[in-house]
Amino acid sequence: MAGRRMKVLAAMSGGVDSAVAAARAVEAGHDVTGVHLALSKNPQAYRSGARGCCSKEDAHDARRAADVLGVSFYVWDLSDRFASDVVSDFLAEYAAGRTPNPCLRCNEKIKFAAVLDRAVALGFDAVCTGHYAQLVRTGKDLELHRAVDVAKDQSYVLGVLNQDQLRRSYFPLGSSLKADVRTEARDRGLAVADKPDSHDICFIANGDTAGFLEQRLGNRPGDIVDLAGVKVGEHAGSHRFTVGQRRGLRLGTPADDGQPRFVVAITPVTNTITVGPRDALTVKIISAIRPTWTAAPLDREWSGQVQVRAHGHPMPADVTVHDHGLEVILEAPMTGVAPGQAVVLYSGSRVVGSATISATHT
Repeated sequence: MAGRRMKVLAAMSGGVDSAVAAARAVEAGHDVTGVHLALSKNPQAYRSGARGCCSKEDAHDARRAADVLGVSFYVWDLSDRFASDVVSDFLAEYAAGRTPNPCLRCNEKIKFAAVLDRAVALGFDAVCTGHYAQLVRTGKDLELHRAVDVAKDQSYVLGVLNQDQLRRSYFPLGSSLKADVRTEARDRGLAVADKPDSHDICFIANGDTAGFLEQRLGNRPGDIVDLAGVKVGEHAGSHRFTVGQRRGLRLGTPADDGQPRFVVAITPVTNTITVGPRDALTVKIISAIRPTWTAAPLDREWSGQVQVRAHGHPMPADVTVHDHGLEVILEAPMTGVAPGQAVVLYSGSRVVGSATISATHT
């Protein structure tokens, strides 16, 4: 990316990472334009600490950073697209008893589809973001690799990108530590240098995911059953739970063995939650659908590592590619894997591709 001067669209969220990424693009000699994505029709005036993003405060912070950098700045209203592609998908997945990752969906549908398509149409060569990931050129292809800062690595949520999208992506922070990025922001006079990182789900600023879902999906109480199908309690809505969860079950009667019980399955058709001991969460085989490859598709048989959570640990696995998706056989059992999550495939630090988990097996 540094080899030629490019016309770069810098996505500026109002946080420190995207501000420094834009600054580095300017410093590298690129023709940079900043853009803030308005993803809500009625944004909050201020963030709640580190919760949420895309508030009016964030938009102002992004504009101030662009002023310091001396680049043009615009706000793009993508609220309708975000509502249909991210929020509606999030609701539909929970209603179906699955556990979605909205950040991954936002990268796929908004930042590197809607934004990138518009940027290309306007004559930009690349979209620059503050993601912590590295792009490495090998011949005519670009490889997506983990960031140097393991604690901040975001390659998992970028595993949905294909080769065409990677060729028009620019991640200036991949080789940096977060602490150094904040120091650089202070040195550059960026007011966001000490701004807290956003976390949780950006469109649920108060962090009350259950309340958000209940307001939109309604309150559908149902039964909690054990592995034998015997009713052991009641729930106030299956959307309040995900596989592996223990908190909130409120099961007054202990299991026969006295062991704590966890959610092991959610069945929307019968509106039941199945609970069992921790051992029942053990998964050895993962089925996944809708694979996306960062380069060429895998051969039918492949061995490498897989990751099922944004900040999880990679696990050795054998993968079989078939017409309907993937079958992943883990070298060691894993717990708390839920349908709807993404399984991202790695070869060392390189992202090979990703797919959506459809089922798990012991």
